[in-house]
Amino acid sequence: MQSAPVTKYRPFPQVDLPDRQWPSRTITAAPAWCSVDLRDGNQALAQPMGVEEKLEYFEMLVRIGFKEIEIGFPAASQIEFDFCRRLIEGNLIPPDVSIQILCQCREDLIARSLEALAGAPSAIFHLYNSTSPKQREYVFNATRAQIIGIATHAVSFLRKKMQPLADSGSRMRLEYSPESFTSTELDFALEICEAVTDTWQPTPENKIILNLPATVEYATPNVHADQIEWMSRRLTRRHLTTLSLHTHNDRGTGTAATELALLAGADRVEGTLFGVGERTGNLDIVSVALNLYTHGIHPGIDLSRLNSIREVYERCTRMEVHPRHPYAGDLAFTAFSGSHQDAIRKSWARQQPGQPWDVLYIPIDPADIGRSYKAIVRINSQSGKGGVAYVMETEFGYQLPRSVQKELGRIVNAVSDEKGTELEPAEILALFEKTYIVPAGAISLQSFHATRKGEEVHAEAEIALGGKTQNVSGKGNGPIAAFADALSRTGLPAFTIQNYSEHSLGAGADARAVSYIEIRTADGRTTHGVGTDTNIELAPIRAIVSALNRCR
Repeated sequence: MQSAPVTKYRPFPQVDLPDRQWPSRTITAAPAWCSVDLRDGNQALAQPMGVEEKLEYFEMLVRIGFKEIEIGFPAASQIEFDFCRRLIEGNLIPPDVSIQILCQCREDLIARSLEALAGAPSAIFHLYNSTSPKQREYVFNATRAQIIGIATHAVSFLRKKMQPLADSGSRMRLEYSPESFTSTELDFALEICEAVTDTWQPTPENKIILNLPATVEYATPNVHADQIEWMSRRLTRRHLTTLSLHTHNDRGTGTAATELALLAGADRVEGTLFGVGERTGNLDIVSVALNLYTHGIHPGIDLSRLNSIREVYERCTRMEVHPRHPYAGDLAFTAFSGSHQDAIRKSWARQQPGQPWDVLYIPIDPADIGRSYKAIVRINSQSGKGGVAYVMETEFGYQLPRSVQKELGRIVNAVSDEKGTELEPAEILALFEKTYIVPAGAISLQSFHATRKGEEVHAEAEIALGGKTQNVSGKGNGPIAAFADALSRTGLPAFTIQNYSEHSLGAGADARAVSYIEIRTADGRTTHGVGTDTNIELAPIRAIVSALNRCR
């Protein structure tokens, strides 16, 4: 970092709006929502969704209640085009749902996008071009007038070329985004939005959507609200305009920026489930929607089964919801502090049916979103590795390495899902012991003895391998290395130790040692093993035997 004074960066300019109204307003109704998971969210994935995954995700968004869903950029790739056609030709779009596609202001891309939309019952054609000074200078080398010309020409071309779709019964709406709006001069943003509106000629029955994106979040949320109010008050056809937000989260304030912009007059919000998106992500619609709900405003989308929504999200995107993510995280309703747990239990006991929710530390009833609160974490098929690790440590003293947490979490979830019930801590422990402590396999340890001779440790062990007893010996810089050397002469798979950790289990003379071993075999397989013993030297030896049995 640069030492003070910081000259490398500049403060973001304020908006001249001395009579701003938004600070004294209250949100009283939910906005219109548009999910951009399948476009903006999908393009940010290391492994974008395929057609089948996008279809499953689309169906989930419909079930939740989204009426506007941006499904992709059909002119950009064949997968995007094919997915659009799959939805239309398969009659998979409910009559009250509009699909939305994104397109740059280019004739060839507009024509290709219209091919993809042929037969769509209701579609939003989302056109955009960049408008900020640096985009004009660095990317386009264009004047303001030329940038306006790009936008209005594209809208005029779209109006002409989309007429056959409209004549065949498709309802076509226009959304226009001056990309990088928040870093564009406000007077120019207004000028280009007015020019686009002039060209489109909206009506009360077919309003134009003007989307004002915080493509990159540069300013504090109050500045964003000022920008939105400034625009809302100056649009000459505001009554024919749906004013839309599209906030990113570069400063970590996407939710706040959206909520203040709703106070400033916005009608519509674009975002993604759990905030998936480029860099630090898009706006998290789940958070904003449930924030409204906790203030007595129904968000208009159904998040009552948040665990199942999250399961589809994580499987299709291959992203994980953070354990402390608002509302949806594994630990969102878990207090590890004893004083917090006590306050929660006492206030929960005082909660009366029909009365306003007033449980300490928990702003929403977890049952309303299909979740539960337990002072001591309990595990079901929706639980994550964090919950399993918490039970194993607090109930039984096992401090599982992260890699073991993940593996055991999947095992526990699968068993719980198969049984259809919550698993008690004793059942989780039994699964852990069956999986790691005494895994059935070809090798068992009968005895082990190690002695140090100078700089080397010599080990002798008796093992049962394939039902036959063998005496083996080896040497190394410690008991683990010596035992691994001894096993290398048995015909067992060659392996290397990848990770090793240990801790005591309990206290006093009866305390046991527990060791965690991660091995990698010559063919690239990675396996974990766990060993316990009152002898600290034997615990890692048993862990190696456990890992070898699990990889065979």
